[in-house]
Amino acid sequence: MTDASIAVRPAVLSDLIPGRLVRDIALVVAAAGLTGLAAQVSIPLPGTPVPLTLQTFAVLLAGATLGLPRAFLGMALYLAIGQLGVPWFAPSGGNATLGYVVGFVLAASVVGALASRGGDRTPIRTLATMTLGTLLIYAVGVPWLMLATGMNLPAAFAAGVVPFLIGDGLKVLAAAGLLPAAWKLTRR
Repeated sequence: MTDASIAVRPAVLSDLIPGRLVRDIALVVAAAGLTGLAAQVSIPLPGTPVPLTLQTFAVLLAGATLGLPRAFLGMALYLAIGQLGVPWFAPSGGNATLGYVVGFVLAASVVGALASRGGDRTPIRTLATMTLGTLLIYAVGVPWLMLATGMNLPAAFAAGVVPFLIGDGLKVLAAAGLLPAAWKLTRR
């Protein structure tokens, strides 16, 4: 058996792109950029300092398509450059929402690790993977929201989770349809 006869199965979708080092750098920068772009779709909601954005969808897709090391680096780059003053965090969020951005790093990493183990290959697995990623974003974002605003836990939950449940549920459902379909297309 030769090396050419051994087929290497890609762990995540981005592994299908050739040119490893250049590809990886481009994907990390693109993940940060896509998240920054998604943050600009920002709708302030009454009663909460947390705006409605498309960031969580970008973060979860980055995690699933890039895998653990690249997704972590992409979200860490997004966080670091935003902290340096690049205006690509959600415009109306302010310091109260920085915990959600920190949660992006964790969520993208965990989603990436699960995706590399097949967590994005079927709709059910993708639902579970994306739901966990979303919960991790809340788990970091809500305590930060409490510290930044002085809210108690019920108030922070009401302001930082409840208004987003339907939208985040729709994002998880979209990913559950999109990612397994993308894997099916790669097999053709």
